[in-house]
Amino acid sequence: MDYKQYFANRRTVRKYSNREVPDDLLREMIDAACHAPTTGNMQLYSVVITRSEKGKRALAPAHFNQPSVEGCNVVMTFCADFNRFEQWCRMRDAVPGYGNFQSFVTALLDTALFAQQFCTIAEMHGLGCCYLGTTTYNAPQIAEVLELPDRVVPVTAITVGYPDGDAPMSDRLPVGCIMHEERYNCYSEEDINRIYAEKEEREDSRRFVAENNKSTLAQVFTDIRYNRENNEFFSKVYKEFIESRGFSFP
Repeated sequence: MDYKQYFANRRTVRKYSNREVPDDLLREMIDAACHAPTTGNMQLYSVVITRSEKGKRALAPAHFNQPSVEGCNVVMTFCADFNRFEQWCRMRDAVPGYGNFQSFVTALLDTALFAQQFCTIAEMHGLGCCYLGTTTYNAPQIAEVLELPDRVVPVTAITVGYPDGDAPMSDRLPVGCIMHEERYNCYSEEDINRIYAEKEEREDSRRFVAENNKSTLAQVFTDIRYNRENNEFFSKVYKEFIESRGFSFP
C-alpha cells in the first residue's frame, strides 16, 4: 500500500454494503489498535460493539438518527474507562485518586488515540468508517442503552462497514496554515482570506450557504450547524453526565 496516497485520499464513509465484518477481523483490528500511545500504559478505554439491528435501533435516536448508524455493519462506542483500572487498584491494596478533571482528560486522550488508530487500521483493511460527533451530545442516552457503569464515559462512536460506492472527499486547510515554526504566528486578515478561499469557493460550500439562507459559509457554522445555544446546552449535559459518573470538575 502507498501510505502517502492512503492518507492524502482517505474518505469518511457513511453508506455501507451488506457485507459482514468478520468477528475475527474485528478482534484483530482492535488488538492492533490497543498498541496506540497511552498515558502511563494504563489503557484507560473500552469499546462497546453493537452489531444487532435491535442495538443499532436503540442507539440511533442518540445519534439524531443518522442513516449510517442503522446502515452500517458495526457501531463501535469508544469510552473513557477508569472503572477497570480502579477496580484493579483496590484489589491490590492501592487507593485510587482518579475522580477528577485531570484524570478524565487523561482517559479521554487515551480513548481518542485508540479510536483513531482503530479507524486507520480498519480503513487499511478496506473498511469504511464515520465518526459520530453526536456521542458527546447525548452521552446519558448512550450510557443507558449500553449499560455503562460509573467512571465510564462515552467519548466517540464510529460506524464501520464495507463501503457501498465511492464516498466524497472532504476539503482540508492547506498545511502551511496549520504548521507554526518555533512559536505560534497569529493570522492577519489577508492570511484568513487566503486560507479559507478554497473552502468557501467549493460548490458544496456555496450550496450550504444558499440552502441555509446565509451570506457566508462561516454563518452556516455559527448560526446553524454549531450555534452557541446548542453548544452551551450540550456542554451542560455532558459536564453533568461526566460528574454523575464520578469525575469532579474544578
